[in-house]
Amino acid sequence: MKKLINDATAVVNDSLIGFELAHSDIVRVDHAQQVVYRRDTPRPGKVGLISGGGSGHEPLHGGFVGFGMLDAACAGAVFTSPVPDQMVAATKTVDGGAGVFHIIKNYTGDIMNFEMAAEIAQAETGVRVESIVIDDDVAVQDSLYTAGRRGVGLTVLAEKILGAAAEAGADLDAVKALATRVNANGRSMGMALTSCTPPEKGSPIFDLGEGEMEVGIGIHGEPGRERRPIAPAREIAAMLVDPILHDLDYSGSQVIAFVNGMGATPLIELYLMYAEVAKLLEAKGVRIVRNLVGPYITSLEMAGCSVTLLKADDEMIRLWDAPVLTAGLRWGK
Repeated sequence: MKKLINDATAVVNDSLIGFELAHSDIVRVDHAQQVVYRRDTPRPGKVGLISGGGSGHEPLHGGFVGFGMLDAACAGAVFTSPVPDQMVAATKTVDGGAGVFHIIKNYTGDIMNFEMAAEIAQAETGVRVESIVIDDDVAVQDSLYTAGRRGVGLTVLAEKILGAAAEAGADLDAVKALATRVNANGRSMGMALTSCTPPEKGSPIFDLGEGEMEVGIGIHGEPGRERRPIAPAREIAAMLVDPILHDLDYSGSQVIAFVNGMGATPLIELYLMYAEVAKLLEAKGVRIVRNLVGPYITSLEMAGCSVTLLKADDEMIRLWDAPVLTAGLRWGK
């Protein structure tokens, strides 16, 4: 294992110190609880947005805390859910009187801990808490971490769209209704060329042969649908796009297309993959109206990519275009 670390058990703590130093104009960090906060939270009258999960997926989630996105992100250990105490603290801190909304990826630990935190925060302070469980991965119905589909790339798009709605003054019921609509209209599929090595484990999660790839992986190194010989990019793009289009009817729709890097894939390859995805969608009568290309929900140093398609209505597109200022995503402000 070759990593730029001091102590394998302190990677998250040490990284959060650097993250706060680098982005102190946008965030502040509660290092005792390992929660990243927007600098100006709580915002009176604004719905507070919280997400979180295991570390190792940067910039998700802490990199999306700031104007137009999240008010707080709870950082768990690498590939491990945050604990309820973190989520309770975050919920209480971001409450500006309009309620708090939890954006949860569909992993068993995340769901259980966020639900427990919501109950505790409501009992202790009376704050109203609502949530959405993102479950966009079409690769497998169940995995090592989930009952039902995993939450993956759509999480980034949801945090941006819901964050813009909350920033514009949407109330808690409106945020929840929008979240339900986003989740129902987004699907994702990923693949890996290599595994990744969690610092405390010290060895790869799984082994891939020199000429192999894993199709349908999760963001924690979970196995996918099948292992195949490496193929040209155009064939890999079809392996990712076809299951998405088979799962949800996108014909004649306008979409936000997201080609995500898993951590070690260079942009030259991600843009090449985006071109192949765009060709496939054009041939199917699906119109890309907005896009995102880059490593936004990663899996440490895994090489590979994922494709997320969101069937976007006019409100979603307007909210996607709204200004955002975070460490990981910024435009229009």
